[in-house]
Amino acid sequence: MRDPYQILGVSKSADEAEIKKAYRRRAKDLHPDRNQKDPKAQERFSELNTAYEILGDADKRKQFDRGEIDAEGKPRFTGFEGMGAGRGGARQGGFDFHFDGGGAPFGRGGEAGFDPADIFGSLFGDAARRGGRGRTSQPQKPPEQSFTLEVALAEAVNGGTRRVKLPGGREVEVTIPEGVADGKVMRLRGLGQTHPLTGEAGDVLMTIKVRPDPRFSVDGLDLRTRVAVPLATAVLGGPIHVPTLGGAVEMKVPPMTGTARQFRLRGKGLPGEKKGVHGDLFVSIDIEMPTEDAELTALMKARAS
Repeated sequence: MRDPYQILGVSKSADEAEIKKAYRRRAKDLHPDRNQKDPKAQERFSELNTAYEILGDADKRKQFDRGEIDAEGKPRFTGFEGMGAGRGGARQGGFDFHFDGGGAPFGRGGEAGFDPADIFGSLFGDAARRGGRGRTSQPQKPPEQSFTLEVALAEAVNGGTRRVKLPGGREVEVTIPEGVADGKVMRLRGLGQTHPLTGEAGDVLMTIKVRPDPRFSVDGLDLRTRVAVPLATAVLGGPIHVPTLGGAVEMKVPPMTGTARQFRLRGKGLPGEKKGVHGDLFVSIDIEMPTEDAELTALMKARAS
């Protein structure tokens, strides 16, 4: 597997914000849903998420930089400790190998049909199965599965729970974090397919896709909306109801409000990355004209004469 820094396209001096930004950008480009004709899309996407799991975690990043874990996040094998040869034998990591008088291990040239390399192969495999530092030729986890969950803008801002069907057909309830961003990839651990040999369950990657809300246009963290106001309310002033992501709120418009007037509801926009930071909601007015009003028509004629 390639170096996580190369996969994310960042330098080793990159800070947390740079790594996060690079990951989000790359996740959108490499997501399998956007590369359905590429047979290696899932592999590259899994590689990207593994790289971010290492560099996005301060402790794992330090371990990788020190060479304690590899690009897959697994402990590096450092070999057997305590190697040394004595009379008639060698000791490696607590295992004794005895030689006969000819000085060759396992007999002169080895016993027929027996390869000494098999011993080392079994040691590496046993170490891996015990969770040690060895690596095994058999994959310990099945490939990651992925799917996209589409959520409404209000649901992304306010959070909530949804019952979803995973790629394998299983239905589970997932939590949508408050303020989740479009393109966010969430890892559902242990909910993927099961490895046929180890029985270990893989992970499922869930990508959030925020569905636009027809009531609002998005401008950074700010939202913009238009509200229809009856002519009488626009002329005389009065309360109107304005939609927000948290539900409708009442707002008073002053007398003689025209279509050029815009109002700001502070803190009713989208949440920022920093806790407590929110954008604003800007409200524009659309004056509703009556379809038929004889008195109004007469008044306007009198004013125009």
